[in-house]
Amino acid sequence: MKKEYAIYSRKSKFTGKGESVENQIEMCREYIKLHFGKEASVGAMIFEDEGYSGKSLARPQFSNMMKAVNENKICAIVCYRLDRISRNIGDFSNLITKLGELGVSFISIREQFDTGSPLGRAMMYIASVFSQLERETIAQRIRDNLRELAKTGRWLGGTTPTGYISSSEATVNLNGKTKKACHLKIKEDEAETVRLIFSLYLATDSLAETESYLLSRNIKTKTGKNFTRSAIKGILKNPVYMIADENAKRYFEKSGVEVYADESDFDSARGIIAYNRTEQEQGKANRQNDISQWIVSVGKHEGIISGKGWINAQILLERNKSASYKKERSKTALLSGLLKCQSCGSFMRPHMTSRLSKNGEAIYYYTCSLKLKSKGQLCFSKNANGNKTDKEIFNTVIKNGEQLTVVQKRLALREHIKEVIWDGERAHIVFSDGEENEMYPLCKYSK
Repeated sequence: MKKEYAIYSRKSKFTGKGESVENQIEMCREYIKLHFGKEASVGAMIFEDEGYSGKSLARPQFSNMMKAVNENKICAIVCYRLDRISRNIGDFSNLITKLGELGVSFISIREQFDTGSPLGRAMMYIASVFSQLERETIAQRIRDNLRELAKTGRWLGGTTPTGYISSSEATVNLNGKTKKACHLKIKEDEAETVRLIFSLYLATDSLAETESYLLSRNIKTKTGKNFTRSAIKGILKNPVYMIADENAKRYFEKSGVEVYADESDFDSARGIIAYNRTEQEQGKANRQNDISQWIVSVGKHEGIISGKGWINAQILLERNKSASYKKERSKTALLSGLLKCQSCGSFMRPHMTSRLSKNGEAIYYYTCSLKLKSKGQLCFSKNANGNKTDKEIFNTVIKNGEQLTVVQKRLALREHIKEVIWDGERAHIVFSDGEENEMYPLCKYSK
């Protein structure tokens, strides 16, 4: 099988300026033509990744090129400059070793390196060290700039989070330069939606249940779209909503986060600003950085969710993400996300028992989430028999609906009911049109 030369080009941003992928390919063609002949230049295999960083080798066209290398189709890889392949010393070293084992040369035309000779390989390793040093220096410079910004607590702009409106203010410094600063202000109707999302998730421990409730109430995002689990999760994970209180302070200290704020700044009023939360790379979705990489400050905006509430949401999200954690799930409970405890206002959550009714149904109860979390110290409301409460309320609200599936029943209830309040003896239905209906004792309730 005849082996071909491969030309690899890469650029981090989509642009035709400077060393565009087209310019890189053309210069590599000329090099191959000059050193190996016109036929080699014409038959060269082209691999180009535009919009991808050099920090990682995980690029689609690079992967295709290495597949061709492993299939013994390539005799040499030619690129315009060394850092077009990688800025990481370890990745680059492993790549050159692998190419050497397969008898494939690597040529960088800008630095005039050719791994066909021992000196060329040595010089290439030295150049890769400086390439990584440059990348790390740039990264350190960016982090230093973020530290300076953190001292000001400024909102840097961009997509305004749900619950706030953003306004900019122009100021002129001593050098006569105009600078713009962005400020966040509470937008109360959206802030109420944020509070509801946190309340629902903390009560139900379920993104699906939270989404279902919002859909049933026709509650939309700030852009007028239906809430998705991804959008809900994005709100839950955003620290901008977190009130800078004592709980927030201890949480960040324990997490090893760089905090640029005085102790007095945690005043239980203002919100948190976190810099370097995401790793932004052209051509890829933003990836969440580990919290240890954040740079945190107390912002100038008002917080919405208590530190404890925000932290608890993170604990649930992290726990539910674990493949080893199996959450207790109810496939039959209809009022999850609708039933509230009258005593404390918390949601009542379904808990399955190991017993079966005469009809063979699993017996379950609704328990106040605050009562459960506090082990009965903060709320003393009685549990509600889930089987009978669900059945009576469903038959009261939905006529001739017994043939519906559990999911259909749940959605049907959410279409008509705003909420159900449990007072320990009776369930009070609040319909979507504002009317109320009182449900009398349905059965004996456990303590």
